[in-house]
Amino acid sequence: MNSKKITLSVVLSIFSLLFTYKAFAVQEQKTQEIAVESKEAEKFDPSATILEHIGDSHYFHVGGHIAFPLPVILYTNKGLEIFSSEQFEEGEKVYQGKYYKYALIKDKIKAVTGEDKTIDESAGLIDFSITKNVASMWMSVLLLFIIFFSVASAYKKREGKAPKGLQSLLEPVILFIRDDVALPNIGYKYQRFMPLLLTVFFFILINNLIGMVPFFPGGSNVTGNIAVTFVLAVITLIVVNVNGNKYYWKHIFAPDVPFWLYPIMWVVELAGIISKPFALMVRLFANIMAGHVIVIALISLIFIFQTLGIAPVSVAFTLFIDVLELLVAFLQAFIFTMLMALFIGSAVEEHHH
Repeated sequence: MNSKKITLSVVLSIFSLLFTYKAFAVQEQKTQEIAVESKEAEKFDPSATILEHIGDSHYFHVGGHIAFPLPVILYTNKGLEIFSSEQFEEGEKVYQGKYYKYALIKDKIKAVTGEDKTIDESAGLIDFSITKNVASMWMSVLLLFIIFFSVASAYKKREGKAPKGLQSLLEPVILFIRDDVALPNIGYKYQRFMPLLLTVFFFILINNLIGMVPFFPGGSNVTGNIAVTFVLAVITLIVVNVNGNKYYWKHIFAPDVPFWLYPIMWVVELAGIISKPFALMVRLFANIMAGHVIVIALISLIFIFQTLGIAPVSVAFTLFIDVLELLVAFLQAFIFTMLMALFIGSAVEEHHH
């Protein structure tokens, strides 16, 4: 009897051990699966980082998780809504406004219905918010005012004297734009266009340089935003065609070709009017954006490979691209200004027999 009890006890113990082992194995497998899923969830996504850097935002990031919320200004079919982007809590929250509910979806503010963030198209939403790029442009405009007013004041106070300080730093650049950009391309009428050319040159240059600064208040991708370069291209289009003389318009609508070719020439010339500022827009946008993308991609290699061995290579190439991007910042400002002067010159040029 005792032997039967012992045998039964041994069998039960074996089954208990097997059951415990099986339970432990299942638990261990689940733990490993959770760890793998967690690791995949925390896996570095370079494309998201690049898109976040080159895109606009309703927050001005200082560093880490620190960011300044910016004003949100929305016009709806029921009225104006003004509040802080802090209400969205980095896009995780739906904000109940005066007229509609709003959510931050892919850095774009949308009117939504319910907590599931279904977009409400009936709101007729128009966004006039102060975004990171807008704030950065205001900062660059403020710098332009400070620079030019101080230089103008120095010229008035030191008339007939040698330039000094900021005046001596900028005078060679101003003379370069006048003597090597405006005068050769526009001719004797260059003086009326000098304020525009200087403003465009320094606006593009300052924003290019601000975009290269990796910390607050830099880091904005203003000239790498196609909306900004589009506006600069439209300004060029308007200035060129408003100042076009009769010879400019005669060349477009009554060129020296047989009359039966006029319809074809009209299409070609009108396409040329649009394509010139379009080329300016794409050139500036593509070059500045490409520089930002390459720098972030090279830095991302460290986090993709997760090894210190790649760090020296990544940093070395990033430093090289940064130096190259510094050259591009000046070069693109010069090229845009020069081509604008060239297009203006072709519109105001007098006919020579």
